[in-house]
Amino acid sequence: MQGKFLKKLAYTNCLFEALLVLMRKVILFLVLAALPFVGKAQSKSITIDWGNGSPATGSVGANKDAVSAKQKAIASLKLQWNKERVNYQTKWEDAGIADKKSVRIANVRYGAVSPKELDQINTGLVPNKLEYSIGSSRSRGKLFTSFKISPIVKTSAGYQKVLSFDVSYRYTPQACPDYTPGIINSVLATGQWFKFKVEKTGIHKIDRAFLNSLGMNTDGINPRNLKIFGFGGKSLPLLNAENKFFDLPENAIQVVGEEDGTFDGSDYILFYATNTEGYVAENDSNLNPYSDDSYYYITADGAPGKRVRAMVEPTGAVDYTISEFDDYQFHEKDEVSPTKLGRKWFGNRFDIESDQSFDFEFPNIVAGKPMELTIKSAAASESNTSMAVTVNSTSLDPINFSRLGIGGLLDLDDYYKEIPASGETVQVELMYNNAGNPSSVAYLDYIGLWAVRKLSGVDGQLAFRYRNAANLAGVGEYQISNATQFSQVWDVTDMQFITAVQNEGNASTFSFKQSLGEVREYVAVSPGNYFVPIKIAQSAVQNQNLKGTILKDASGNFQDVDYLIITAPFLMQPALRLATYHKNLQGLNVKVVTTDRIYEEFSSGRQDISAIRNFVRYVYNNASTESKRVKYVGIMGDASIDYKNRLPNNNNIVPTFQTLTGISIAQSFMSDDFFGNMDECEGTIGTGRDDIDLLDIAMGRILADNVTLANAMVDKIIKYTAESSYGNWRTNFVLISDDIDKDGEQILELKLDALGDQISQEKPFINVKKIHTDAYQQEASAGGNRYPEVNEAIKSAFDVGAIIVDYFGHGGEDGLAAEYIYTKETAQNLNNKDNLPCMVTVTCEFTKFDNPLRITAGELTYQNPHGGAISLVTTTRAIFITTGVEFNELLADNLFGYGMNVPYTPAEGLRLSKQEIDSDLRRVVFYIGDPAMHLAFPKKSIRLTRLNGVPIAQATDTLKALSRVKLEGEVVNEAGMLMTDYNGILEAKVFDKNVMRQTLDNDNHGFVMDFTTLGEGIFNGQASIANGLFEFEFVVPRDIQIPVGKGRVSLYAKRNNELEDQAGVNLDIDVGGLNENAPEDNEGPLIKLYMNDESFVSGGITDDSPMLLAKLEDPNGINTASGIGHDIVAILDGDESNPFLLNEFYQADVDDYTKGEATFKFRELEDGLHTLTLKAWDVYNNSSTAEIQFIVAGNDKLEITRVLNYPNPFVNYTQFWFNHNRPNETLDVQVQVFTVTGKVVWTKNATLPPSGSYLCREITWDGRDDFGDRIGKGVYVYKITVRSSLTNQRVEKFEKLVIL
Repeated sequence: MQGKFLKKLAYTNCLFEALLVLMRKVILFLVLAALPFVGKAQSKSITIDWGNGSPATGSVGANKDAVSAKQKAIASLKLQWNKERVNYQTKWEDAGIADKKSVRIANVRYGAVSPKELDQINTGLVPNKLEYSIGSSRSRGKLFTSFKISPIVKTSAGYQKVLSFDVSYRYTPQACPDYTPGIINSVLATGQWFKFKVEKTGIHKIDRAFLNSLGMNTDGINPRNLKIFGFGGKSLPLLNAENKFFDLPENAIQVVGEEDGTFDGSDYILFYATNTEGYVAENDSNLNPYSDDSYYYITADGAPGKRVRAMVEPTGAVDYTISEFDDYQFHEKDEVSPTKLGRKWFGNRFDIESDQSFDFEFPNIVAGKPMELTIKSAAASESNTSMAVTVNSTSLDPINFSRLGIGGLLDLDDYYKEIPASGETVQVELMYNNAGNPSSVAYLDYIGLWAVRKLSGVDGQLAFRYRNAANLAGVGEYQISNATQFSQVWDVTDMQFITAVQNEGNASTFSFKQSLGEVREYVAVSPGNYFVPIKIAQSAVQNQNLKGTILKDASGNFQDVDYLIITAPFLMQPALRLATYHKNLQGLNVKVVTTDRIYEEFSSGRQDISAIRNFVRYVYNNASTESKRVKYVGIMGDASIDYKNRLPNNNNIVPTFQTLTGISIAQSFMSDDFFGNMDECEGTIGTGRDDIDLLDIAMGRILADNVTLANAMVDKIIKYTAESSYGNWRTNFVLISDDIDKDGEQILELKLDALGDQISQEKPFINVKKIHTDAYQQEASAGGNRYPEVNEAIKSAFDVGAIIVDYFGHGGEDGLAAEYIYTKETAQNLNNKDNLPCMVTVTCEFTKFDNPLRITAGELTYQNPHGGAISLVTTTRAIFITTGVEFNELLADNLFGYGMNVPYTPAEGLRLSKQEIDSDLRRVVFYIGDPAMHLAFPKKSIRLTRLNGVPIAQATDTLKALSRVKLEGEVVNEAGMLMTDYNGILEAKVFDKNVMRQTLDNDNHGFVMDFTTLGEGIFNGQASIANGLFEFEFVVPRDIQIPVGKGRVSLYAKRNNELEDQAGVNLDIDVGGLNENAPEDNEGPLIKLYMNDESFVSGGITDDSPMLLAKLEDPNGINTASGIGHDIVAILDGDESNPFLLNEFYQADVDDYTKGEATFKFRELEDGLHTLTLKAWDVYNNSSTAEIQFIVAGNDKLEITRVLNYPNPFVNYTQFWFNHNRPNETLDVQVQVFTVTGKVVWTKNATLPPSGSYLCREITWDGRDDFGDRIGKGVYVYKITVRSSLTNQRVEKFEKLVIL
């Protein structure tokens, strides 16, 4: 019966092959028809900019004088020449797909390489002849062609650099196949499914008992409908074009006994399955880097399943007889990542155990035939070391490792040798020679060994292949000897179309014929040695249908997806909160999908980064139109270098792409770009010269590894657009530059300063504050040189608020600059929850978040639940200075949206910047945050209309010192029309003239930079806006700079009862001179001090980070112009050497310049009594001083102070007051009143929710007892007991009261 079944399958196979032949002919016809179009040669002339005055563009004919700074930055990034890479790459928008094989270069013009230039590179990276490549890919519909070439070659005349050349190529109709299906349903959408795993590669047997153990009811099932699905255990391809399956593929199986229509106790299933072992070239590994589990799925529902078909043998004469086969064995362990970089892990370590041997068994080996030995290893040493290699006691050439500094963090070695086979046991011995350096260490990646064996049966299944078949044509006959145990041979080359040939009568010699021309995989089946699959804990699989539902709305109608959020199942709740927020705020269609569901459909239930990418491609490619393709992909969850949880406290929540090797802190990068590269020819990321991937989707990652942290990050995003976060901080931009640590780094200061000036020009409403580190005084300390004033300036910049804080310079995982101007501690202590910036840090490893053993300053900045940053544009690996400078310049354009009213989201701005940059170092720059979140840029526009009652265009008045000024203005729409329905509050900042400053050359490098920075603040106040109009007055401080020049009036407006704001600026007001007729004023301002809120009484308690609230009042206003000695200064505990400057924190009240308040958040104060003294000046430079005391109780212990009742004595009403240090916790409070003899007369219990206040006065008493009766006059005792519901800490205090 089985023979008849196989004959029917053979007939089906013939039909299938006939269809394939027909399809090939149709495709050939279409290709030939397109040849006239694609045959036309394309050409480009390219000049390489070596930074010595040659054209800074990639093509001939450009106007050098018209080349913008942006174009120069793009051109500069095309050339990489350093110790790690020597490469030139460029790209251009194209009309067709470049044929990789057609590329040619001509008219190459060379120049000499100077000794200085040669010293900048690793000459070991320079080839002996030109190496180049070409390829095409798309970025959101735009087609680009990328070209890469080695810009320096080593010739007989020495090293030469390429100055210019011509490149020519032809178009091809279709470079890569695209297997993305249209909208389909997953096979898991219906039916009953069960899941199991396998631990071996080969033929497995499933019987009725195993199916019952999975939970399948085998009674009454139709065995013809039994089907097995799965990808197998190897990792999915990284290349898009090689991913053929977007749903679980069905595997061909053999069901023994299915002919009678029932699955009986003696019936069983045979199927071929693969474990996670097997060489994959993309990973250069024999182990799946993402998972150790290989899952398969089985169902008995639906239509009949795929079956193993009878092998159709060719009828022609035998050209070759094959009685040998090629066998491959390996030794590989993935247990350690020496550099915590790259997806290549290592096994055996050679330091203490310097001599190790490895045995391999090859039964029936063909003696004398060459064996192919591959050894992949690595070493880390300060000196050159080696490893001796011995095979079967025969010494071979040693493995040589270069010292670090030449090979990077780790020196990798690829070792290949051919050796003649001898015995069936092959022993490979490796002995490491550390060259006398005990700190040297070597690691074994893997040993791979190919040997030729006789095609002869041994115990168990026999997997075989004949590699030379790929080089032969005709018919080959495979002859298996000692074959009695084999019942059949399966051709398992294609899991979906497995064929079988029977060993009739269990002959001892068994043969079959096959067409040659390719390598095919076979397994000789031994009925006595079937493998057994493994039952897993959760065998039953819930129905799911991502592919069928992801592009549908709640009613089942098609709907394009704007934003995909991918997260782990346990983070679903915060992800849904974020999705709802964007739906309500922007009207985006947001879909949240968990990794387990993606893996189930796209990678057989096991972790695989390509599964995530394939899912995103499915959504992207099935949009209704190109313009409606998914725009944002947000990943909620941390990632780790460790895909398999080998490191302690690992937090691999949603994996990211890692380059293969981990030898360089710059080139060995991680990147979420992998998930957003959608073109069919992409997936080349991390391959160096072959990397042509261009980002199609704005990517972002919310770093969180628990629900609490994820919710805190979502809270920050939601609060970012809440009313409390509106304010004129949104018009501030802060630039921070490092000082010069070595000659040649002047570019750090110059480029960043120029960037600030450019932003001021492109977006004049932005107030650019420059913190050039070298413009502050450097101080020596025990830990090295420091800039304490810079540390404070950065903290202050965060406190005041800025829409973007941009740092450029040196940095690392622990903070910014060698002088630690920003540290992990700083990041953790920031408390700026209402004015969160996007922080741009194009510096080395600031946010290297994939090492679970070490948290970075970038992570702490982003994850700070009370402040820090709303998002980061940051580096996860090292970046070279020149690359960072140019990247910063390009990024500013797209972040600020030069020429745009509404800039892109930062994630989209980063995507566009990466599209413009040719260097693959762009991969190290990440967007940490919500990719769909826009920065809080106010709308346009606000303008001044009158100065002192005169139309602004005609006004001639100057803002003189001590003159009273009145400014009027209006809020207008983008068309410039007055918004008569606009009512709200204006915040106005008036600045003195810009100030010229210099850097100090603290480190004596002979370079001083002159730069212009924002003038001092003259006035910071508020005014009401009615029907779009406003006016405000103020008195100009005595301390302005007397020379007359153009000042700056920065205007910001918030609309009442709506989440809308506007901004504007005036740069035409003259400031300077002195009002000689100013009225006299000899009295200082009135000062009232509080801690946290106005209910505070001096001597009360606070937590360790209290808020100072200073109420200031003066008939002429408060001076904030920073005249010498005239700042608003707070002194804590008499420490005058460390004053707190509060000028930037003062703002006048609405429509009243004579009153205002300054608020300042202290951080990490010591427990105990503190005395704070504040000195303020009015605009006439009269001063006043006030003092307040407070007790810091810290956050460890619940405390209450200043327990009282008011009024006291009382008749029929009193309030119970007390201060506490738990403003953000729920407190259980009990008040009990006793007679002097101890009898309880009245009890009140209350639960007080978090209020943010340190004062409690919510409990009142009318003087009646618990029964409602009035008690007698006299003295009573009361007890207040307070318990924290969060920590369960409890405290109580007794006081007296009097009833009249």
